[in-house]
Amino acid sequence: MNTPAEIAKNYLTIGKSKVSLPIFRMFPLAVLAGVYIALAGVGATVAAVSVQSPSLAKLTGACIFPAGLTFVLLAGSELFTGNCLLSLPLLNGDIRLRPMLKSWLVVYIGNLCGSLLIAWAVCAGHTFQLFDSALAVSAVRIAADKCRLTFGDAFLRGVLCNLLVCLAVWIAFAAKDAAGKIAGLFFPILLFVLCGYEHCVANMYYIPAGLFALADSGYAQAVSAAGVDTAALSWSGFFLANLLPVTLGNIAGGAGLGAVYWWIYLHKA
Repeated sequence: MNTPAEIAKNYLTIGKSKVSLPIFRMFPLAVLAGVYIALAGVGATVAAVSVQSPSLAKLTGACIFPAGLTFVLLAGSELFTGNCLLSLPLLNGDIRLRPMLKSWLVVYIGNLCGSLLIAWAVCAGHTFQLFDSALAVSAVRIAADKCRLTFGDAFLRGVLCNLLVCLAVWIAFAAKDAAGKIAGLFFPILLFVLCGYEHCVANMYYIPAGLFALADSGYAQAVSAAGVDTAALSWSGFFLANLLPVTLGNIAGGAGLGAVYWWIYLHKA
């Protein structure tokens, strides 16, 4: 396996290749990452919805969600939250700020497009009818809860989330085979889901999925019958109350971890 110092050196090359990707390759790779994370969100919700104990349901979904980053790293794609580690080659002078920000923007938009696509497809394909529409109720409840977070809570949960996500990516880079990468990323991702931390790309699926479900009259009746409070759930709530602070928190957590590892392993005193 690679040592942490070797991972840091290897990521300099990885970072340069990421920011130098042409947009016609970068964008579809980002769409794929959004699709992969969204599909993991679908699977996690399906697995958890019929479990009666809330804590056990949370654990069940958390055990499924690492599939998303597994797809991202092994199948090949560009994930905004993982790419926050680009702060490391930036601080080392191997990449410049403008190309990094351009990469972040293109990947972020691509992740959003992929996530929205799956959210729409899940609703339009009536996946939410599973368990007598209990899946629709769960999707709306999750989305509404996320939109009710205060700015500060959403930001700090975003920081903690991407600290763990980038740690998962970092540990995966330690392994030299697929099995080692999957084992390495599993527990950090499980922890962030289990603890209820906020991931902007995951929320690009979770909140629109709830909004699409609520817009369907059949699902809306089931949601109303379940007594779910949807007052905070709106597109403006999605973008301003959740996605904005969570994204800022994700950048702080991921870029901060990259900066710490740069200081430890690459900074010349």
